[in-house]
Amino acid sequence: MLNISHNSLNKKVTLKGYKSGSKIFDKDYYKLFNKFLLLAAILGIIVLFLPWTQNITGQGLVTTLKLDQRPQTIQSQIPGRIEEWFVQEGDFVKAGDTILRISEVKSDYFDDKLVERTGNQIEAKSSSVTAYQGKVSALNRQVSALKNEQSLKLQQTQNKFLQSRLKVKSDSIDFEAAKTNTIIAERQFDRIKMLQEEGLKAVRDVEEKRLKLQETQAKLISQENKYLASQNELINAEIELSRIKAEYADKISKSQSDMYTAQSGQFDATAQVTKLENDYTNYKKRNSLLFVTAPQSGYINKAIRGGIGGTFKEGERLVGIMPSQYDLAVETFVKPIDLPLLHINEKVRVQFDGWPAIVFSGWPNVSYGTYGAKVVAIENFISDNGKYRVLLAPDETDHSWPKAIRVGSGSRTIALLEDVPIWFELWRQINSFPPNYYQPETKDSALNKDKK
Repeated sequence: MLNISHNSLNKKVTLKGYKSGSKIFDKDYYKLFNKFLLLAAILGIIVLFLPWTQNITGQGLVTTLKLDQRPQTIQSQIPGRIEEWFVQEGDFVKAGDTILRISEVKSDYFDDKLVERTGNQIEAKSSSVTAYQGKVSALNRQVSALKNEQSLKLQQTQNKFLQSRLKVKSDSIDFEAAKTNTIIAERQFDRIKMLQEEGLKAVRDVEEKRLKLQETQAKLISQENKYLASQNELINAEIELSRIKAEYADKISKSQSDMYTAQSGQFDATAQVTKLENDYTNYKKRNSLLFVTAPQSGYINKAIRGGIGGTFKEGERLVGIMPSQYDLAVETFVKPIDLPLLHINEKVRVQFDGWPAIVFSGWPNVSYGTYGAKVVAIENFISDNGKYRVLLAPDETDHSWPKAIRVGSGSRTIALLEDVPIWFELWRQINSFPPNYYQPETKDSALNKDKK
């Protein structure tokens, strides 16, 4: 119906006169509900201004703080065959206790006396080294003796050479004297002959001078022969000197060559001894590896390779062990967008699976059943699950963690950030904004604030 008339019907006609109208308009059952809505609206507005602690939540697992306290598997450094087990699952073992005995599967190590025979080889080769050392010493003495003999022979031959040189000089002087005597005899013979021809001397005198001339000539020839012989002796002495030098140089070189050969054999034998000693140590160490022992005290978790007679490769996992002494920690994972908000020594609340808790993430003071922790390590590389790993340790200033917690159980973590009004947190959550970025106060910044 079009409202084109200026006459208001509701002012002229009332519905309260009717039976149904009187039942509706005279009844005030909405008043309490309206009061309740008004009170709830007032309380809601007040709550919006209450403080709320921003936080980062994450799921984690209980682990150990130190790396050497975490569950591990025991491997064998050599391949082998399982022969005998000395433990059962759940047994407690001390460090160094034997877990199982294995045997060799490589044919190179089947000999039970391999270590003993290698030791015998070392002794034999060591004797060979000693023999080579003796031979080298003997050859050194031989070279020294040859050098001494060479020195004496050279001195002897040099003396003989000097004697020959002096004899050549003496014979040359006698030869010159003989030549002078021959010249004098010739002159005397010519003079006597001239005087005999003039009748002043007798023939007998001439014959005597001729005889003397012939004697001096013969003596000259003899002295010349002696001079040539002494020269030959000098040449022979010089040749002998060169021969002795060459002979002893050859003998000394041969002895030195033998000595170097012996030294080479000694070095080779020494190298073989060193190699055998290395093999001996390796064989001895390998024999000790036939017994797989516990690296530390702990409990046997699970036998990964069971039975008798099974073979395995080196480095293959055989049995798991859990250390008996460990410091608990929690590893949790946070989103990459929340990583810049976490810092070392940051306070974190932890809820463990199996322990009852009432948690108000924004009001940690009214939560019940959570335990204090602090950040000790933040991983710098993203994990396989697309989040960053954070390691938490117990907070010494808070309640101690439950004694019955076991490594590997689940946990839920809450990292506490800034305090903001609830309306701001709702606005942030609706818009998917990250929590407020902040840096924890250091000692220097705290001191600066105090000074101001």
